[in-house]
Amino acid sequence: MKNFCVFLVSALFLLPTVQAVETDYRQGLSIWFDTPNSLTGQAVWLRSNGNRGANLDREWESRSLPIGNGSLGANILGSVAAERITLNEKTLWRGGPNTSGGADYYWNVNKQSAPILKEIRQAFTEGNGEKAAQLTRKNFNGLAAYEEKDEHPFRFGSFTTMGELYIETDLSELRMKNYRRILSLDSAMAVVQFDKEGVQYRRKYFISYPDSVMAMEFSADKAGKQNLVLSYAPNPEAQSNIRTDGTDGLVYTGVLNNNGMKFAFRIKAIAKGGTVIAQNDRLIVKGADRVVFLLTADTDYKMNFNPDFKNPKTYVGDDPELTTQSMMNQALLKGYETLANNHKADYTALFNRVKLTLNPDVTGSDLPTYQRLANYRKGQPDFRLEELYYQFGRYLLIASSRPGNLPANLQGMWHNNLDGPWRVDYHNNINIQMNYWPAGPTNLSECTWPLIDFIRGLVKPGEKTAQAYFAARGWTASISANIFGFTSPLSSEIMAWNFNPMAGPWLATHIWEYYDYTRDRNFLKEVGYDLIKSSAQFTVDYLWHKPDGTYTAAPSTSPEHGPVDEGATFVHAVVREILLDAIEASKVLGVDSRERKHWQEVLAHLVPYKIGRYGQLLEWSKDIDDPNDKHRHVNHLFGLHPGRTLSPVTTPELAKAARIVLEHRGDGATGWSMGWKLNQWARLQDGNHAYTLFGNLLKNGTLDNLWDTHAPFQIDGNFGGTAGVTEMLLQSHMGFIQLLPALPDAWKDGLVSGLCAKGNFEVSISWKNNRLDEAILVSKAGTPCTVRYGDKTLSFKTIKGKVYKIKADGDKLMQIQ
Repeated sequence: MKNFCVFLVSALFLLPTVQAVETDYRQGLSIWFDTPNSLTGQAVWLRSNGNRGANLDREWESRSLPIGNGSLGANILGSVAAERITLNEKTLWRGGPNTSGGADYYWNVNKQSAPILKEIRQAFTEGNGEKAAQLTRKNFNGLAAYEEKDEHPFRFGSFTTMGELYIETDLSELRMKNYRRILSLDSAMAVVQFDKEGVQYRRKYFISYPDSVMAMEFSADKAGKQNLVLSYAPNPEAQSNIRTDGTDGLVYTGVLNNNGMKFAFRIKAIAKGGTVIAQNDRLIVKGADRVVFLLTADTDYKMNFNPDFKNPKTYVGDDPELTTQSMMNQALLKGYETLANNHKADYTALFNRVKLTLNPDVTGSDLPTYQRLANYRKGQPDFRLEELYYQFGRYLLIASSRPGNLPANLQGMWHNNLDGPWRVDYHNNINIQMNYWPAGPTNLSECTWPLIDFIRGLVKPGEKTAQAYFAARGWTASISANIFGFTSPLSSEIMAWNFNPMAGPWLATHIWEYYDYTRDRNFLKEVGYDLIKSSAQFTVDYLWHKPDGTYTAAPSTSPEHGPVDEGATFVHAVVREILLDAIEASKVLGVDSRERKHWQEVLAHLVPYKIGRYGQLLEWSKDIDDPNDKHRHVNHLFGLHPGRTLSPVTTPELAKAARIVLEHRGDGATGWSMGWKLNQWARLQDGNHAYTLFGNLLKNGTLDNLWDTHAPFQIDGNFGGTAGVTEMLLQSHMGFIQLLPALPDAWKDGLVSGLCAKGNFEVSISWKNNRLDEAILVSKAGTPCTVRYGDKTLSFKTIKGKVYKIKADGDKLMQIQ
C-alpha cells in the first residue's frame, strides 16, 4: 500500500552512531545459516524448464532469506565478497490486454460451448461416457495457451523478476569467522554478520509496509570500513534505462517487451563518513563508517474491478517513475530509525498476536536451521523447530499479502526467473486457496484482503466465462488466473487438469470465511454478499437437473485426477459449501428469501456422498477408485477439509470412509499435498496421524530455508502446514469451538495463545499431560458460544469484549470466569 503524496526532500538524513553487532537473533524465532552462499547463481537468467522444472539456482531456492511487504519482495543471499539480492514487485507480470495482440485478442479466449451441454448430458444418459468426455475435451477448453512457446503474442503471461542487485564489498572469505545469515521472524528483518581481521561487519535488511521502502544497512564496529559498489542486473526481457539521481542515487526504469508494462525503482545511498558517488550505472561508496541504501519500486499496473474489455490499457495506472519518487521522498524525510521503528511496530502488531509453545521443558537446539532440519529428518525430535516452521508460515503470509496489493501467488511473491513453474500464477484448484487457510484461524484476517480484491477483479470477466460455457448467471473462474482478470479454461484438452468450473465457487467460499471469522456485517453487506450470491447463482445454473429430480455436476472432473464424470464428488462438495454460505449470508442480511429457498431445494436434491466397495468415500459417480492410487490430490475429501459437510462428530460413517481414502493414498506426497493431508487428518481428530503428516512435511517437503517444495519451491505447503497445526489445536468449522481436537501424544505440554475461532472469538489454550488445562476466550462480537472438548460440551451467551475462562472438571466443562 503506497502513499503518493509528494514532499520536498531535505538533504539531511541523520544517522545514529554505529553500534557493535547487536544481540544474536538466534535467541528469538530465527532461521539462520552459518556459511555464506557462493556467487554461482549471479546473473543467471533461466526460463522454467517445464512445469516441473527444478530451479537451477539451488542456493536461491533453498538457502536464501525472503523478506517482503506484500508489494516488494527480496531474497538475501548473503555472500561476503558481493551481496546478491533478487528483487520482485508482485504486479510485474507479462501478458494481459496490452500485449501486441490488443484487447480484442486478449479477451477472445472463451469458446461458446454452452449448447454442447445438452449433447454431453444425453451421452451420459445413454451410458456413453467416452462420447461425453470427447465432447468435453473438444469444447470446454479455451483459446489461450499456457506456455509462451505455444502462442504469440503470449496473452496469459507470467510473473517475472525485476532483476538483481549486487553490492560488492571489497572483502573476501579469507580469515572470515563467526558468519551468520539470519531471518528474524520476531522483527521481519534479515541480518548478515561476520568477523574479519578484527572487524565485526553487519548488514541489516527490512521492507516496510507502512512506508513502502526497502532499507539495507551496511555497518562495522570500526570506522571507514565500508567500500561498496552497487550495481543492477535488469530483467533481460525489458528495455531498461539507468540514470543517476543526484550525487547519491540511481533510478532504474524499464518496459517489459511482452506488454509494455512500465516498472521503476530508485536507490539512495546515505553514508556516515567517506564518500558516495553516483557514476554511470553504479553507486560507489568509499571509506564510509556506515551506509544505508533505500530502495523504492513500483509498476504501472492498476487493479480494476470493472475492466473495459475494449481498452488495452484497462489495467494501466500511474507512472512508476513518479510513484517511486514520492515514496522515496517520504522515506528520506523520516530517516532510517523512524523507518525501522515504523516497520517493526506495523509487523509485530500482526505477528505477535499468536504464540505457540510445545513441551516448554524440553531443551531446544542452537544449531543452524538446516542442521536441525537434517537431524529432524533422522528422527531427532525438535519442538522448537516445529514452532519455528509454524510461525514461518504466518511470517510468509504477512510478508506476501497485505491490503492494497495482489494476493500471494504460487511462490508467495519471491521469484528469480523470467518465467517459472506454472507461470508462478494463481492456481485456483487448491493452491491460492491453501495460501489463505491460516489467515482467519491464526489471527491474520487483514491479510485476506488481497484475495478478496483479487476475487472482485475476476467477477466481470468471470461472468463472460459462465455465459459462454454454461449459459449461467453469475461468475466463475478456471484452473489458472493472472492479474489481468483471466477466468477462462486454457487450450489444453487434458480435462483432468484444465476443466475446473468450480474454481470460482471455491474462491467465493473464502469470502464467507472472512466474514465468519470477523463477523463484519458491513463487509458482508457492502462487498461480500454479492460475490457469494452471484457465485451461488452460477453453481445452481451449472448443475444438471436430471429427470429424476436430482442435481448433479455434468460434466465434471476431480482436479488433476481421473476422467470426465457426470458427478465428481469434489464438485458436489464445493456446491454444498457455496450454497450453505449463500443461505447463511442471505439469512444474516435478511435478503433474497425466494432465492434462498431455491438454494435449499438444490441442496436437498444434490446427489449425496457415496461409499464404495472398499469402504472408501467415492471420488467419482462410479466406484472406480483404486486402493493403490497414491495421487497427490485428495479432492473428494473437500467436504472434510476445507469444507464442513463431513465430520467425525456429525457424519461418523462418512468420516470413516474419508479415513480409508487417506489410508489408501498414504502419508507421502509433494509438499503441499502433505500439508492438505495434515489438515484432513486433523479434521478426523487423529492427532498422532496428523503429527505424522506434519513430520513428513518437514522431513520430505521442506527446503533448508524452510520453504515448501513440490518440487520445485511452491509456497502453499508452508501455509497448509501452519493451518494444519492450528487445526490440531483448535477447530470451529462445525458451529462450535473444539479445543485440542487432534492433540498428538508427542506434544505432552503446551500453550497456544491468540488463535481465532469462527464467530470472532480469540482463543488461548494450555494443556498438561495431553489434557486440557485451561482455555481463555475473548468474545469480540458478542455472539453465542458453544465449546467442546472431547465429548464434553458447554454453551453460553457472550458479551462483546468480555473474557471467559473454561476448565475441564471430570465429565464437565466449567466456565469459571
